[in-house]
Amino acid sequence: MATMPVAGVRPGAPEQPADLVIRNAKVYTNAPGRPQATALAIRAGSIQAVGDDAEVVPLVGPGTRVVDALGRRAVPGLNDAHLHVIRGGLNYVMELRWDGVRTLREALAMLKVQAERTPPGQWVRVVGGWSADQFAERRLPTLEELNAAAPDTPVFVLHLYQSALLNRAALRAAGFARDTQDPVGGQIVRGHDGEPTGLLIAAPGALLLYSTLAKAPMLDEADRAGSTRHFLRELNRFGLTSAIDAAGGFQSFPENYGTVMELARRGELTLRIAYHLFPQTAGQELDDLNRWISTVKPGGDEWLRLNGAGENLTWAAADFENFTEPRPQLGAYEAQFEKAVRLLMENGWGFRLHATYDETIRRDLAVFEKLAAEGLFPHGNRWLFDHAETVSPDSLDRIAALGGAVSVQNRLSFQGEAFVSRYGAPAAAEAPPVRAMLNRGLTVAGGTDATRVSSYNPWVALHWLVSGRAVSGRRLAADHNRLSREQALELYTLGGARLTGEEAVKGRLTVGSYGDVALLSADYFSVPEADIPHIEAVLTVVGGRIVHGAQEHRGLVPELPAVTPSWSPVTRFGGYHATPAPSLAGVQQAEGVLDAVAASEEQHAWRSARGLALPGQPAVPADPCFF
Repeated sequence: MATMPVAGVRPGAPEQPADLVIRNAKVYTNAPGRPQATALAIRAGSIQAVGDDAEVVPLVGPGTRVVDALGRRAVPGLNDAHLHVIRGGLNYVMELRWDGVRTLREALAMLKVQAERTPPGQWVRVVGGWSADQFAERRLPTLEELNAAAPDTPVFVLHLYQSALLNRAALRAAGFARDTQDPVGGQIVRGHDGEPTGLLIAAPGALLLYSTLAKAPMLDEADRAGSTRHFLRELNRFGLTSAIDAAGGFQSFPENYGTVMELARRGELTLRIAYHLFPQTAGQELDDLNRWISTVKPGGDEWLRLNGAGENLTWAAADFENFTEPRPQLGAYEAQFEKAVRLLMENGWGFRLHATYDETIRRDLAVFEKLAAEGLFPHGNRWLFDHAETVSPDSLDRIAALGGAVSVQNRLSFQGEAFVSRYGAPAAAEAPPVRAMLNRGLTVAGGTDATRVSSYNPWVALHWLVSGRAVSGRRLAADHNRLSREQALELYTLGGARLTGEEAVKGRLTVGSYGDVALLSADYFSVPEADIPHIEAVLTVVGGRIVHGAQEHRGLVPELPAVTPSWSPVTRFGGYHATPAPSLAGVQQAEGVLDAVAASEEQHAWRSARGLALPGQPAVPADPCFF
């Protein structure tokens, strides 16, 4: 059954007919022996054949679905090696996303509309995926703007790991008052009258920001399942077919994992998930790890698998990545940290470690080298450092010697300007030193660290790896620290597969591999560099099942149940801010002119209010040609 008229394709009677055939494509296999092809066939969830149309079409039977790719680029399904997909799914339909929004003016308009749609008792939440640097105005919203947009509905706006903005209604809902004490590592900014203004600052840790967000109402269990399904479909929209969940704060096992486990039991996952377990309570980490080791073992099936512990093992060993603040000075943590690592290594558990700074990495490596003297490193367990923005060459050599890996994320896409301000452009040029990692033969995987800081759009991360540019447009990475498009894609396909031990079946389009494919809206290998972030998938296939279809492939996937609650921001605005199609380029240009005119008028009003412009003075200088 062809999805559209396909000239010259007639079903035959093959002994083992394919379930799905994609033909007339530019297939990048990511396999050195045959990197290019034009067609592939999938049967029983795995790739049955890869080659040209003449090789694959004979596998078409009466029940085979045939997709004409119309010459589009097909790549292995993407794999985000560091995505907080479980936590993100539980909250997706409750969040207003500013990912990809071009102007603050538009973002505030969205917020105003959503505040009017949000019922009493609920909050408007803008939680991650954006930076002030992406806006044409190059600034955050003001508290006055938030209060004007939403005078009665609580509004919480998180900006990176740095700060959160709350309107007056949110301050009341969160219980912040004159006598509220600042927590350790956070600051509640106050006015001259001693009252909280609505600005919360991570100084340097983000616990104040996240604990405040946790005061907002949560979804019930039924809506959490729907929210997660819609979030997974949103990830499929960008060609993601796998992700490694890095756990995180406010993600307790097993209760917060129940939704994805139930979806897996029902066969409703559309993304393969490997997950980690993260001790939530300081001082109780070893008890938690012992409990988990005695009850569950790493492993699972092709859809849901336990990959190990982390990204924290002990809270005291975690640094913070708030680049507006100095690097945190960690106290002595090695004794408990060593016990945690020993426990994991002796019981066959892998782990991942959040470590932003080389100072932390060096201390961790010293513990590993002590255990290596006992034969525990390298020991066959997969382990890695996450982030590693300032890791040194010496530390990379030590990681390689101990059998470790590194997972890098595009956090500097969003925090690059803050990093440069604190550490300088030369440091940013090597943050992280991806090329040096690859040159040492280290396994390196790519990810986003979405959703609370970076966007979950993998093409923004791939653009950063290739161009070295932040969302501000500023080039940060040195030329020698940028990757080719092929290398960047390998980090986002095979890299993640290697972290979960699935490189034999995931990350390449070869016979026997999982039938995970993304058919792209534009050719990643030839599109102008600046257009890489605007790529989406027009067709996403996971295990031979079509899980996303757009443009000429729209309608191939059954609709999900409607988003609930009905007032969800997703029902009005969707997720990532859609890039206009080429046919709408003129509309986009006109909208840009309108934005520029509005910004000019707003600037004139601002200057007039401060006595910087004469009353009645036009927003632009008078020109005799027009009078």
